[in-house]
Amino acid sequence: MLWIIDRCLSEFMYREQLLFVCSRNQWRSPTAAALFKDSDLYVAKSAGTSDNARIKITPGLINWADCIFVMEKRHAAILQQKYPDLIVDKSMVILHVSDDYQYMDPELLEILESRLAEYLG
Repeated sequence: MLWIIDRCLSEFMYREQLLFVCSRNQWRSPTAAALFKDSDLYVAKSAGTSDNARIKITPGLINWADCIFVMEKRHAAILQQKYPDLIVDKSMVILHVSDDYQYMDPELLEILESRLAEYLG
């Protein structure tokens, strides 16, 4: 009986909403979002800044996010240029992850886990 109550309570607990941003939303940001697929604490989405991104960054995604993680300084600059009013109160972190990895590359996973640990415990 207690496990049913615990499960019901956990379904109503707020999970922090994380948005990961790279250029084309093919490798880095989807890999970062995948790290939180089964998380009880976080829910994650990913997007890209490029016109040919798989999933393009939108005002809706920015509004949805509690915290925005960008892979490079240029991604932060693009968001600041395109959406200055939307990101003014958002927490934004630059992870400094270069575009040298494929989706779910073990080295990319290690880098992301290490850098995100500073911010997400």
